[in-house]
Amino acid sequence: MSKMDPQRRAMLRRRTRMLYAGRTPEEQFGFVNTPIYRGSTVLYPDAHALRTNSPRYTYGTKGTPTTAALESAWAELSGAAGAVLAPTGLAAITLALMTALKAGDHLLVTDSAYRPTRSFCDGYLAEMNVETTYYDPAVGAAIADLMRPNTTAVLVEAPGSQTFEMQDVPAIAAAAHAAGACVIMDNTWATPFFFPPHERGVDLAVEAGTKYLSGHSDMMMGLVSANAEWFGRLRRTFDLFAMCAGPEDCFLALRGLRTMELRLYEAQRQGLAMAQWLESRPEVKQVLHPALPSHPGHAIWKRDFLGASGLFSVVLHPVSDKAVDAMLDGLDLFGMGYSWGGYESLVIPFDPRTYRTATEWSPGGPALRFQIGLEDVDDLKEDLDRGFARLRAIG
Repeated sequence: MSKMDPQRRAMLRRRTRMLYAGRTPEEQFGFVNTPIYRGSTVLYPDAHALRTNSPRYTYGTKGTPTTAALESAWAELSGAAGAVLAPTGLAAITLALMTALKAGDHLLVTDSAYRPTRSFCDGYLAEMNVETTYYDPAVGAAIADLMRPNTTAVLVEAPGSQTFEMQDVPAIAAAAHAAGACVIMDNTWATPFFFPPHERGVDLAVEAGTKYLSGHSDMMMGLVSANAEWFGRLRRTFDLFAMCAGPEDCFLALRGLRTMELRLYEAQRQGLAMAQWLESRPEVKQVLHPALPSHPGHAIWKRDFLGASGLFSVVLHPVSDKAVDAMLDGLDLFGMGYSWGGYESLVIPFDPRTYRTATEWSPGGPALRFQIGLEDVDDLKEDLDRGFARLRAIG
């Protein structure tokens, strides 16, 4: 297969482009997939190249053909000027924050953010003399009122981790840019397939490739994509930290990318089917899924998003912790684990009241977060139906 003309490739539809992004079989003896390049030392062809540091690859921390293939493919998918890889999703978040912040700066973070993000802000960033203010995720354009002369970054996450509040990202981005601040987004829930971050005003978009890019719960990966204004700074920060992802994980991520869109559409279909079923259950007080018309942020989701993944939460009517435990402990198909995006279904109880500071979380009952996998939906319903029977028996 010959190398495709760039103009021809740009005309292809997204699903097709994702099958070819980052692939160069003509440079790999015809093999379809980019192989795993492991290594630290790179030999230079001559003294001039060594003195000028001119080859494309100079040392393991500066990248390999494997990492370059994934960076190129992810940048294309994200509509970005470039992308870098990190060993975990949290590492990607910290890399983006360190790109935009310096000592003495002020950072705005949504109160619904991923909890480890808060830990980094309240711990390391605070020690580095960066002040973090948490804001109501529903703030929208009014975030302009929270901006200070030293506010250099705003971190958004839509929907919010666990509690699934929607944010008006374009409105927040416009207000932040008017004040000269960088907009960072944790876009793991939707991925660039369902929310094109840079088209919506995001400067640095963070993804945990551990989730849907992997799809199989067998690797860890973080990715940061950047627009043209911010990519140079992002790459400089990455090079200074040498925060490298493992070569095997990069290979698995490239493999996962080829089927990611198909798996996301199935996750959407399965997730919505389960969310609608749970909404009809007498034990359930509320389903927190942005794609449901009953969700307070549904209008924003419908306007800005192209789809929904298989992760959402529910609030139960008041019952004891013992009843919730009985429900969860007897489940056959829903494992209890803190990740998501794989082929298997998961569930965890959660309560963010201990760490949220800008808004009050008072749902009126226990809350559960569901990751809907690829099992047959009827089997999942039957598993939960038996679980609800155990819950009602204790009450």
